[in-house]
Amino acid sequence: MKDGVRETFVPLTLRRRGVRRLVQHKAEDRDTHDSTLIEGMARAFHWQRLLDSGAMPSGSAIARAEGLHHSVVNELLRLTLLAPDIVELLMAGRQPRRMSLIWFQRNPLPVAWEAQREIVRRFEEAA
Repeated sequence: MKDGVRETFVPLTLRRRGVRRLVQHKAEDRDTHDSTLIEGMARAFHWQRLLDSGAMPSGSAIARAEGLHHSVVNELLRLTLLAPDIVELLMAGRQPRRMSLIWFQRNPLPVAWEAQREIVRRFEEAA
């Protein structure tokens, strides 16, 4: 940890096969990851880093620079509030099948990590 900033390296490779994009996790060499969710998380953490460093003053500025609606940026930035173990679950491709990027964009996300874990448990029980 440097200056209170934590970084996580996840060994992933993005590959295009036909029209479908797959994510391969080097440790397990499986193609079971939700690439849309992982890309959304990557964008969110990148944007959060831009905000934290002062490179961008706001989510609206990021939206203008990216050519996106400000609500898209704000919805994705909420992913940076996820508990670390949930981020790990998503990056490993072990999330419940119906827990997708669109679910995170359309549903409120509690800030409390234990409440987030309860949501994941409810998804798993419903499966």
